[in-house]
Amino acid sequence: MAVAPEGTPCWVDAVFDDLDAAKDFYGHVLGWTFGETPPDQGGYTQAYAAGKAVAAVVPPMPGQEGTSQWCLYLAAQDASATAARIRDHGGDLLMDPIQVADYGTMCLARDPGGAVFGVWQAGSHEGFQATGTPGAYCWAEVFTREPEKSDAFFPAVFPYRSEQLEGETDFRLYNLGERTVLGRMRMTDDFPPEVPPYINVYFAVDDCDAAVARATERGGVLRFGPVDSPFGRFAAVGDPQGAGFSVIDLATTSGEMPRTTAVD
Repeated sequence: MAVAPEGTPCWVDAVFDDLDAAKDFYGHVLGWTFGETPPDQGGYTQAYAAGKAVAAVVPPMPGQEGTSQWCLYLAAQDASATAARIRDHGGDLLMDPIQVADYGTMCLARDPGGAVFGVWQAGSHEGFQATGTPGAYCWAEVFTREPEKSDAFFPAVFPYRSEQLEGETDFRLYNLGERTVLGRMRMTDDFPPEVPPYINVYFAVDDCDAAVARATERGGVLRFGPVDSPFGRFAAVGDPQGAGFSVIDLATTSGEMPRTTAVD
């Protein structure tokens, strides 16, 4: 597997106070199985869909307990250089670049609008072994109340070119070459003020409604949808430990693709 190009979403993980409960929930909802947890990795446990690594769950370090949240990692050729660009363009480093054995180098950051994300310079761990298939990552969107800050920041740190969706919704696409890799959504007044900016991660499923039913059966909360779109039928869900994510059936589409305008 080739190392992902700079700025490509390449991995997701989340910290859970109750790791066994997280495994039970995501195993039931997304069909994940889980690898062994070597003692020297602090409980970091990979999740698999159809035998391919698609995510990881991890217990908190002391003092890290609290509401869970999925973290999206963007690929970097040089994590230290990316960290410098993050600082130079108004972002905050929550964790300086650190080498993780021979797996790679990571850092954690927050964009000027408040959304937290990770950076991953691959070593032996190159990231997702599958995307877009049932149970695997397929898409992500930056939700922010200050879109102008995110729109200036991300294309300055990564080699993105931007396109704006036409219409009433303030939504922007970040592209690498001809490939769209990330979205940006303005948070409206429909979002409670206590909800911070975040990156919403989508996992592919065969049947959106069935996945939502499985989630609510296991204590999850339906936050939005299911709704049809030109991209697929999707819904936003919160797991029992507070981590939000979306599920989408990419094969069930409705309506025409929206028009976009290139942004200089």
